[in-house]
Amino acid sequence: MTITIAGIDFDYQDYDERGDVLFLHVGKPVNPPAKAFETAEGHTVEYDEHGAVVGLELMGVRRTVESGGELQLTWPPAQVAASALSAAIAA
Repeated sequence: MTITIAGIDFDYQDYDERGDVLFLHVGKPVNPPAKAFETAEGHTVEYDEHGAVVGLELMGVRRTVESGGELQLTWPPAQVAASALSAAIAA
């Protein structure tokens, strides 16, 4: 399953139910990111050594899915429909 956010296809997902954090990555993560920045909402955007986005850590995903709302990201400016996230946390 692939989740596309701001034109980036994240084809690897791992959900931490206890922390309600969804980890999205372009391919399976092999190394720690070269850089990581936190968005205003508390999510984390991860970059490789070339400055390309390779990962996202999304907080409060279950709450978003259960409310049927949207998860806000100020970087990159994007909204993610709850329906796009629900399959990733269903396991």
